[in-house]
Amino acid sequence: MLRIAIQTKGRLNEQSMELLRELGIDIDPAKRKFLSKAANFPIEVLYLRDDDIPQVVASGTAALGIVGLNEVEERGCQVQIIKRLGFGGCRISLAIPKGEEYDGVEYFEGKRIATSYPAILSRFLEEHGVRAHIEVISGSVEIAPAAGIADAIFDIVSSGATLVSNGLKEVEQVFESEAVLIAGESLSAPEQELLDELLFRIESERVSRGLKYLLMNIPTECLDEAVKILPAMRSPTVMPLASEGWCSLHSVVEAKDLWSKVRQLKAIGAEGILVLSLDKIIP
Repeated sequence: MLRIAIQTKGRLNEQSMELLRELGIDIDPAKRKFLSKAANFPIEVLYLRDDDIPQVVASGTAALGIVGLNEVEERGCQVQIIKRLGFGGCRISLAIPKGEEYDGVEYFEGKRIATSYPAILSRFLEEHGVRAHIEVISGSVEIAPAAGIADAIFDIVSSGATLVSNGLKEVEQVFESEAVLIAGESLSAPEQELLDELLFRIESERVSRGLKYLLMNIPTECLDEAVKILPAMRSPTVMPLASEGWCSLHSVVEAKDLWSKVRQLKAIGAEGILVLSLDKIIP
């Protein structure tokens, strides 16, 4: 049995559960507990606060975890970053009251900065030779300047709307984060085997993302030109039709190129073009 720790609630919880569903792992949300087992894969999900996940994985209580890279960096626990997952993107930035003039990192010399990420902030300030007072706060960091607790903040930024609503402006982007899959430094052989299976499924999902499957009828005499338009993953699939002089052409294209490819294919005589979404591609 492989145990994986994920965030108890919030956007990262939703995206992590969606990833597990895409990998064919069935965890019934209606039966959710502190620890939930999958019905069709030897895995169980441990629900935790995001800042507890790196430590729990490092200790071996959970073999794997899905957590923001920012939490891994802040906690400094001995874990392996197995894979960046491409969701949960955000940044940790320095922000100051919007009426303040900002002329560089030197602005923070002697200032009080409120944050939930003192380790990352300390490293940044040290790298720039800035001495500031770090006020460690859990919770609503963005209210600290208005409450007189601090002169600036260092906090997670997604859209920036929360900063604006609290009269702040972002002045330094310090750390880029996203969800990562982490593991302890030593996995057992059965755990490693299950991890390899998960990575295989994740890669299949990644490969299929942003691709479309095209099927069309095309005159046989135009086939060479069509193949140049549609190189596909290896080469297009071609099958003869009952009507003489025609064949069926199947290929995979990137979604961003779809309409330009369709226009080119129509121009050389393609008909009955079908566009299908892809569920999985097994590399």
